[in-house]
Amino acid sequence: MEHMGWLSLVPPILAVILAILTKNVIISLFLGAFVGVLIIVGGNPLTATTETIGNFLFPQLTDSYNAAVLVLLFFIGGFVALIEKSGGGAALAAKTVKSINSKVKAQLSAWLGGLIIFFSDLGTPLIVGPIFEKIFDKARISREKLAYIIDSTSSPVAVLIPFIGWGVYIMGLIRSEFDALGITTSEFDTFVQVIPFQFYAISAVLMIPLMAVFKLDFGPMAKAERRVRETGELYWKDSKPLRRPDKEADSNQEGKAILIWLPLSVLFVTLFGLLSTKGFPFEPVDGNDFRVSLTTAYLFAAITIFVLLISFRLKKFAEIFDIYTSGMQKMVYVAATLVLAWSLGTVISEMGTANYIVELMQGRVPAFIIPALLFIIGAIVSLASGSSWGTFAIMLPIAIPMAVALDAQVLVCIGAVLSGGIFGDHSSPISDTSILSSTGAGADHIDHVKTQFPYALTNAIIAIIGFVIAGVTGSPWTVVLTVVLLVFAAFVLSKLTKNKYESKMNI
Repeated sequence: MEHMGWLSLVPPILAVILAILTKNVIISLFLGAFVGVLIIVGGNPLTATTETIGNFLFPQLTDSYNAAVLVLLFFIGGFVALIEKSGGGAALAAKTVKSINSKVKAQLSAWLGGLIIFFSDLGTPLIVGPIFEKIFDKARISREKLAYIIDSTSSPVAVLIPFIGWGVYIMGLIRSEFDALGITTSEFDTFVQVIPFQFYAISAVLMIPLMAVFKLDFGPMAKAERRVRETGELYWKDSKPLRRPDKEADSNQEGKAILIWLPLSVLFVTLFGLLSTKGFPFEPVDGNDFRVSLTTAYLFAAITIFVLLISFRLKKFAEIFDIYTSGMQKMVYVAATLVLAWSLGTVISEMGTANYIVELMQGRVPAFIIPALLFIIGAIVSLASGSSWGTFAIMLPIAIPMAVALDAQVLVCIGAVLSGGIFGDHSSPISDTSILSSTGAGADHIDHVKTQFPYALTNAIIAIIGFVIAGVTGSPWTVVLTVVLLVFAAFVLSKLTKNKYESKMNI
């Protein structure tokens, strides 16, 4: 496999370290990409600069998938701004706070909201976050907790659904390898059979209700929860939230709940109506068709808010349009971050970072260990690159033939690759869904990453244990064991954190 050896590890490691130390994702991503290009071109700074701009930044804007995501992002930004400025969120929060009258109900409601919007890992954070932030603030639950909940119901949920863009993409990769190996099993059947072996994604989703009901906060998340509970402060003093709610929206006393539920209803009806013409939910829908349908749905939902605001004489057309475009403008920072993340991913792909990691890990090992190793390798690659889809594309063509050749459990190996990819997508500071989750919750991005990582690491360790056992048995019932381990680990870690806090208070 072609790679640049240990030098290929420098860009992603540098980007991750700088993101944590400087709390500036833009600079960290750019420097990571630039240093990688500098290595590729042999150390010439001028050439590295022009190459970074011309061959790694510009192409991200001409890629059809990236362009579709950016357009979708701007449409979502305008829609979110209209919801905020309409006062509908505050009105809905005022109505629902009577039924959502506890921290447990608030967290479970946000979790259920994320599950309902399963069709878009990009849409979940930017829909659920702005709606629930006011409810969380009133309940004195941290913004970090909200970011964690919506992050855990975005890609970890999307990867479990076969008939959305994620499933279509993964099944395409599986089909390609099956054809090369002469395997006639349906890729759809294979995907469905792999679902019980997606230990990380399942654990990430189930951790939320477990944590909410039993108050299992530990690590930096426990500190964030105490900050809000004891001081009422939404952020740490040095925090820089990616999005702050507009104060005008909070002070709008004329807001009506219909300004939330009707546009969202239009969004869902439009989306599922358009997808049904493509065979949804009985047939897989092409990723581009899905993104077009979702963008159209956001547009129609925004038009609905336009009509409602004018009908209720809450705002004039010119003012509404300014709000919509200003919402789009607020997404520029997020869009720039995503473009730089994609650029860094391209750089490390050209340097062969993943190939080098795989080569380091490969060797003569027992067949039952292969799934656990694939998970670890996939986790490292996805954590460094922030890309689950890139990890799938790199790892599945290696994992499936390896599993077949070494008589390992093929389904378990596929599940291990998917779980490893989701770990990085869920945990990396340069992951697009992590960035969008911080944006949707109005949280500081690095604070979100730091508070979420202990939970992600806990799930990862449990997943490794599950893959070792499933590598031996091949049984889908192994997922039950991982759930039991999840409950046990959460209780133990929460107890340790609580005891540590109480001991400090007694000093």
